[in-house]
Amino acid sequence: MAWSPEREDMTMPQLTPLHPLFAARVTGLDLRRGVTPEEAAWLRAALDRHSVLVLPGQEIDDAQQIAFSEAFGPLEATRPGARGAGSPLIVLSNIARDGSIAAPTDRQVLNNLANRAWHHDSSFKPVPARASALSAREVPARGGETEFASMRAAWAALPEALRAQVRGRVAVHDFAWSRNRVSPALVAEAERAQHPPVRQAMLLEENPHGPALYLGAHARSVEGMEEAEGRALIEALMAHATQPTFVYRHAWARHDIVIWDNRAVLHRATPFDSDAERRLMVRTTIAGAGPTLAAAA
Repeated sequence: MAWSPEREDMTMPQLTPLHPLFAARVTGLDLRRGVTPEEAAWLRAALDRHSVLVLPGQEIDDAQQIAFSEAFGPLEATRPGARGAGSPLIVLSNIARDGSIAAPTDRQVLNNLANRAWHHDSSFKPVPARASALSAREVPARGGETEFASMRAAWAALPEALRAQVRGRVAVHDFAWSRNRVSPALVAEAERAQHPPVRQAMLLEENPHGPALYLGAHARSVEGMEEAEGRALIEALMAHATQPTFVYRHAWARHDIVIWDNRAVLHRATPFDSDAERRLMVRTTIAGAGPTLAAAA
């Protein structure tokens, strides 16, 4: 029988809520040993319900992270232009290949700046990511947290006047447009060609625990609206969704691994002294099962 996150059997992994609305800590697993099919089913159910799972003290290597992530589904290959391109791993770091701290103009440092905007991973792809798992290999003494915003809770609290503007709407997500807002140097021609603008539902209703807004930094415009009107709607929704009430802020410890549901939460990195302190994070991305419009009402 599949495990339920509510079971109190002490031999099972244990869940501790981290926020009144979403996010939970998971203990009782050692990912170096892998996960059983029963544990994988338990984790998938817990992720569906809580949107963000924090597993502390998981001193894993790349192969073990890949194996853990595959318990949630097939993995995306990292996009061209990112460190780890073509593999299931993306390296998010300010450390140069020679071990020194990279210069502020280094492309991977600029990519880190882009990650400070609220976003869903891979929302610029025709089939966006289902989930992401991030492993903390090195963390700074101060700063460098990751914030998560519950888009299910944001929808549940959205005034009806705004809900009426969202239902059935489609947003255009544009990778090149969002990266250009950080720096034109961030988008190579190969990336621009590989990731043309895509259409995404603004409301996802696939999760059994409730509908979720779907927006983020890549959301450029709203179909059927003038540009200024569409931008105003996106910005109003983003301001609502990222209120402190809907946000869990994770302060990283070394060897934490956090997995989140990209179709239920936004996330962003917070600043740290990247000229003086090292930060090394490794992410795996679980592929989505289908386009968002197929799941839209």
